Amino acid sequence: MPFANFKVPAGTLTAEQKEQIITRTTDLYAEIFGDRARATTLVLVEEVADAGWGIGGEVLTLAKVGPVAQVTQN
Repeated sequence: MPFANFKVPAGTLTAEQKEQIITRTTDLYAEIFGDRARATTLVLVEEVADAGWGIGGEVLTLAKVGPVAQVTQN
């Protein structure tokens, strides 16, 4: 079963943007593995609380990383 896990800062994506991530990721897996993979592709979009993540031992916050890029439609 193909699986993708996206972790995003909490409150930065709309329901429509999450749906777009799920749909486009599923389409990508189906393109790579064949349409038979579509029915079993699992995409998880998890929201991480501010300061609930870090890189290189440094806690990241939205204030530190700046504006989050918006997901746009084609």
